[in-house]
Amino acid sequence: MAERSLSGRVWFAAVFLGLGLTIGLLRLLPLQGLGDPAAQPGEPGLTWASWPAPDVMLALTMAWVVRRPDLLPAPVIAVFFFLEDVLMLRPPGLWTLIVLVTTEFLRRRNPTLRGLTFWLEYAVIVPLMLAMFLVNRMVLGIVMVPQAPLGLSLAQFVGTVAIYPAVVACLHYGLGLRKPATGEVDELGQKL
Repeated sequence: MAERSLSGRVWFAAVFLGLGLTIGLLRLLPLQGLGDPAAQPGEPGLTWASWPAPDVMLALTMAWVVRRPDLLPAPVIAVFFFLEDVLMLRPPGLWTLIVLVTTEFLRRRNPTLRGLTFWLEYAVIVPLMLAMFLVNRMVLGIVMVPQAPLGLSLAQFVGTVAIYPAVVACLHYGLGLRKPATGEVDELGQKL
């Protein structure tokens, strides 16, 4: 029986890492030329390719930890975001630490978050994401690391906040990850 529970947790960790690697690969691909086919090279103006992509993995990680923190251990989060830091040429470990501290904060508050409706959960997640983006910019500014303009960072934040409900819906309907009800137990009789 314990093997079944362990294999389920390993399977969900593998799904998280697989989704992360797929999304990371899509972020690394040079897809800027695939925007508007009618646009002329060198044409001024705002195109979809000039907007920063939302941080889907951040939204996915936070939604997953709110729903089922037992299925996404902290070492998996740390390994993934550290690899993402290295691949995206960010200062190694800074964003990883910020994400890990935030997810552990959510993990400790899980009994409280379990009873909240989606919109109240959303009202908790949005300020946390804003704090994460601001702390990251502040630390990078203190150590004088070149960063993207503030407008682009805020656009990425707004995109990440906007995509959060869609990520929650995909987790709920696609993977079946939902908040356990109060007093719900797993197949081994342990409280979730």
